[in-house]
Amino acid sequence: MKLSSDHELIRDSVRRLAESELAPIAARIDAEDWFPRDFFQKLGEIGALGVLVPEEYGGSGGDYIGATLVMEELARVSGSVSLSYGAHAVLCVGAIARDCSHEQKKRVLPRLCSGEAVGAWALTEPGSGSDALGMRTRARRDGKDYVIDGGKTFITNGSEAETLVVYARTDPAKGAHGISVFLVDSKTPGFACSRKLDKMGMRGSPTAELRFDAMRVAADDRIGDENRGVAMMMRGLDVERATLAGISVGLAQAALDHSLAWAREREQFGRPIAEFQMVQKLIADMYVDVMAARLMVYEAAELCIAQSSGCAKLASAAKLLSSEIATKAGLAAVQIFGGYGYTKDYPVERIARDAKLMEIGAGTSEIQRTIIARELLKGR
Repeated sequence: MKLSSDHELIRDSVRRLAESELAPIAARIDAEDWFPRDFFQKLGEIGALGVLVPEEYGGSGGDYIGATLVMEELARVSGSVSLSYGAHAVLCVGAIARDCSHEQKKRVLPRLCSGEAVGAWALTEPGSGSDALGMRTRARRDGKDYVIDGGKTFITNGSEAETLVVYARTDPAKGAHGISVFLVDSKTPGFACSRKLDKMGMRGSPTAELRFDAMRVAADDRIGDENRGVAMMMRGLDVERATLAGISVGLAQAALDHSLAWAREREQFGRPIAEFQMVQKLIADMYVDVMAARLMVYEAAELCIAQSSGCAKLASAAKLLSSEIATKAGLAAVQIFGGYGYTKDYPVERIARDAKLMEIGAGTSEIQRTIIARELLKGR
């Protein structure tokens, strides 16, 4: 697939910024579990945060391929920053740009595109991870407001976000067809971040538990029609899987880049380890895997732009393939580095930890295989 000049521009701009501004602090972000808010604003300055937003709302008017490229380039330096970017720019900002009213967009998008505000997408609950439709958070209509009670968990950016897209059940009797979506300001009374989770990897990308206790949200802050949230959810999940797969591609590419440099420099038995065939096999397999994953991910992002009927199937396939390849590449890089690869002195240890999340978040590998099989058996 040939990238457009606009795609190349955003890719190259993010690459330069990541190498100059993010690389020097990537290890600190992981070690201190630190969210680099200043860097987010720099992403806003080059138009990356509003890549899915029309220019009239402060965005750069790009598409899902552009967002995928941004995540790939960020992940080559820091998987955690790339993940937080995806939750902000694709899951939250992308959903607002796609589904909100003109007035809602005018009110919240400019600050989100500039990086003045951080966004989050609140769907997952303690009792409904893979079963997203089993949510229990309740939104009850009360005059001109909705009163929301419940909780969410594993919410990326949840402890930092000012603006959240929140899913809640408005008509329990209707099951999956009784879910609505709301635009929530974190300063709203009744909203609370109850806990920030301490994770194995993707440290520096805050993951939080949220509570809503009689939180009142104006009916004007409902996104779309009441009880029509499931369609927005399913569309959002397809986009999430296709574009956030770019994180896995970036992590796998980083593992390959570091392995190549190390294999050329590291000597054993009087010669560079790059001359050993077992090392060459690991490197060759990494290259083949990364190229295959990249092509599939870009194709899935393109299908999301076209809203093709095959989007769900290919998005799940891209997410599945790229995430498993990223984990494989991260572990191969650790193996090539040997004992040094198991220390925090080199980034491959962090890559291996970060990559594993991509097989779990946005739907586990097992769920992706179920979706792919279901779509194939339906003849889609």
